[in-house]
Amino acid sequence: MVTTGTAPHSPDLARLLDDHRPQGPAETADLARVRTRADAPDAWDRSTPLHFTGSALIVHPPTRRVLLRWHVRQQAWLQVGGHGDPGESLPLDIALREGLEETGLTDLTPWPDAALVHLAVVPVPASPVEPAHEHADLRFLLATDTPDDARPENPASPLEWLSIEEAKQRTTEENFRETLDRAARLLA
Repeated sequence: MVTTGTAPHSPDLARLLDDHRPQGPAETADLARVRTRADAPDAWDRSTPLHFTGSALIVHPPTRRVLLRWHVRQQAWLQVGGHGDPGESLPLDIALREGLEETGLTDLTPWPDAALVHLAVVPVPASPVEPAHEHADLRFLLATDTPDDARPENPASPLEWLSIEEAKQRTTEENFRETLDRAARLLA
């Protein structure tokens, strides 16, 4: 794999959404809801009640395992990902940066290609510094050739390599189980 800092041909948000084919009524409704936000100047601004985030399920294709991260705020085992930094607006680039920051894996690359795998609007509970809001989470698959190099960014956010079935049992989020099902079909 090639070490990736920026994805070659990372599409902008509007094109990514235009090219995505939703699977099922929930994703179809989510896509219709967020499509109008794609051209808004504050589409990635975390101060808005609904904003975009970029995330990725990291996979190791030879072993068909996936990497999960404990998210303290969500109190759930999920994929890596998060908000765009100021000036960032390319979803895949955000997912790649977040993947590197949260796992230390330097060889992450889109797998099997750079297509959006899943779009899910997810509720985020209020915190002492933010009101409750929603993420329009754009999910990709990223692969690594060096799974043993994964290191958590902090002790409160451990990482764990699991089979798809183990990951589905570990997570409490139904929308993430759908992401895992889609990854399973591609890894088969």
